[in-house]
Order: sequence, then structure tokens, then C-alpha cells
Amino acid sequence: MEPASKRRKGAACDPDSWTPYPVLSDEQMHAVELVDVFAAPVLDKRATSRLIGELNNRYPLTGLQHVKRVRSTKAEEGRPHSLEILLCPVSKVPNSDLGSLSIGCDGLGKPFVVKIPVRPALTRPQFELASKHWPTSFHEDKQVTDALRGESFSPAQKAQMHTYMSVALSAAQEGKALRLEAVGAVVVDPISERIVAVGHDCRGRHPLYHAVMVCIDLVAQGQGGGHYRLDTYPACRSIPTSVSELAQKPYICTGYDLYVTREPCVMCAMALVHSRIGRVFYGSTFADGALGTKYKIHTLRNLNHHFEVYKGVM
Repeated sequence: MEPASKRRKGAACDPDSWTPYPVLSDEQMHAVELVDVFAAPVLDKRATSRLIGELNNRYPLTGLQHVKRVRSTKAEEGRPHSLEILLCPVSKVPNSDLGSLSIGCDGLGKPFVVKIPVRPALTRPQFELASKHWPTSFHEDKQVTDALRGESFSPAQKAQMHTYMSVALSAAQEGKALRLEAVGAVVVDPISERIVAVGHDCRGRHPLYHAVMVCIDLVAQGQGGGHYRLDTYPACRSIPTSVSELAQKPYICTGYDLYVTREPCVMCAMALVHSRIGRVFYGSTFADGALGTKYKIHTLRNLNHHFEVYKGVM
């Protein structure tokens, strides 16, 4: 779904040279799974309502309610009939013996097997693929559709994102100069467009001081809490939160955005869950990344908090 980057190696990075794409759940990204179902031509259109009622009673499409029972056919498809109707899943007929189907034959042609989608479509690409097999219902989430097309953010928003990630990249370079892992992160309040904290990898001090963990702790420090001691790392800084802002932010990173140069690991991803981050934007992927590459922590249904994730920023 993501077009190949047009940016030349070594070319200056600008907001037009990259596109952020969402990291969606496996359910939203999986291929369309199909199941075999018997269908038949409706020869007598006047019998359609009767056939639908009888089939719904005797052979309800349990678990397949997203599939329409009847579809129309086009004359150019070479079929002499204009309607086709689903009878029942092939698995429901012993030995595929159509003679055992207890439905009225008046108005029906010779049955045939058709493949239909097992699950309802969650995204427009899934819906378009499913519709090639049989008509289905689809409740579109326009936000997801726009995101998959790379159209979630306006040029002005991308320019702002570019600015934030540039700060994270500068922090990463500060860390690299100290012979630390070159990973930088920035926490932003998207409402005020104010940078709340800037951090980089500090594992020279402690093995758990990943850039994301440092940033979360810096946010907490700005709110009067925090635990890490980062005085020897001048690039790591927090901006104190005002009393009025504290009243609006019930818990650490609630409503904030995180920009990080590299995909977070499992520990950092779970820390983002517990700190109630709003959105995460990252640049490069990571072999052990937990927000898209190896795992998708943010999509796990049993978590008590979920957040949006976008990859490919700069």
C-alpha cells in the first residue's frame, strides 16, 4: 500500500519527500479469506422474496451477515439471468449432495459454487477485494481510508511534524556524540503545539534508559515527578507544566504525541501504554520493534489504553 520513496539517496529531506502511514492491526491488514458457498441463478425474479425468506429460515448465513444474500449480474457477463442467490455453505451439505437441500426449486437454476469473504471488511482495500467475489456490506472509517492513502495530514501538519522530528534527530546526534545509541525522541502537546520534553538514549547511565523511557520520565519531571537523573545529558530536557495544564492532563502523557527516530521496543511500547500517550510517530523500523515490525502492542485488544501509530516520518 505504501509507494516506493522517490527521495534520492543523500537528497535533502523535506516534508514532501516522505509520507506517514498508519500501523494498523493484523485484522485490518490481513488478506481476504474466502469460503465456498452454494449459489444458484434466480430464474423467476418474482420468486426472489420467497426464496430469501425460505433460505433465511432454513439456512441462515450464521457469521456471514456481512454478505448480501442476492447479487445482480450484468448482461455482458454472459449470464442469461439477472440475479443469483446464496443457498448455504458447502460445508453444511453432506458429501456436497445438493439433493439434500430442502428448498423450493421453483424459480431456481442449476446450483454452482462461489467463494465469499469470511469476515466483514475493515478497510477499503479489503472491501474492494471482497466485492470482486460477492457483494458485502461495509461501514467505512474515513480516517483509516485517508491514512492508508497517505492523506491523513495536511501540508501544514506535515511541516509541523517535520519540525518535531528534526528536534528528535538533533537529540539523537547529541547522544551519538556521547557514544550512545543514536535514538532521539520528543514529546509534544498537539493542542498548544508545544514541545514538552526532548530526550535521547542514555544507556551509558542505566540499561533501561532508552530514549522513549527518558522522554516519559522527563514529562513526569515537568509535572513535579520523575525519577531519572539526567543532569549530565544537557540535550535531555523537560518544560515544566503549568498548574492549568496539569488540571487538564489527568495522567503523564495523556493527549500528547511522541516523535521518535526509531520504532520503540516492547518495554518502551508498554511504557507508552501506561503513560497514556495519544499518538506515536516514528522514523525508521527496528528488527525488534513493538509498534509494527515484530509486534503491534498498540493493537492488542485486552490493553486498557490504545493509541495511534504512524511510521515513515522523515
